[in-house]
Amino acid sequence: MIAITDYLAGVPLFLAYFAVALVLTGIYVLVYTWCTPHEEMKLIRADVSAAAIAFAGSLIGFVLPLASVIENSIDLVDMALWGGVALIVQLATFFGLRLFIPQISEHIADNKLASGIWLGGVSIAAGLLNAACLTY
Repeated sequence: MIAITDYLAGVPLFLAYFAVALVLTGIYVLVYTWCTPHEEMKLIRADVSAAAIAFAGSLIGFVLPLASVIENSIDLVDMALWGGVALIVQLATFFGLRLFIPQISEHIADNKLASGIWLGGVSIAAGLLNAACLTY
């Protein structure tokens, strides 16, 4: 019979991956909120639904490929490097979308839900494609 300690042997590695994932997610949040013209946290605190939808979609769009990276990485360094790629792709998604709708940040700040839903949806779609491409 397998002892409980055998089952718990993977806990340190789990904690390491989880910690790196949290750090990468924190970095993503900081960089994303710094790069966008609208102030997500201020708008969310002011109950601007468009900002909450757009930001939640963006965060999900980043975490989806990050989960794929965690599942497919060979070690923590590999995970961190490919997590950085996921971060760059998600930021590029926002800037690419702004080419088609240059005023999207103003629309989100004005609580135009269509813009928030569009940005959130495109971010999730890009994250899904990114996740699929990060399986190696």
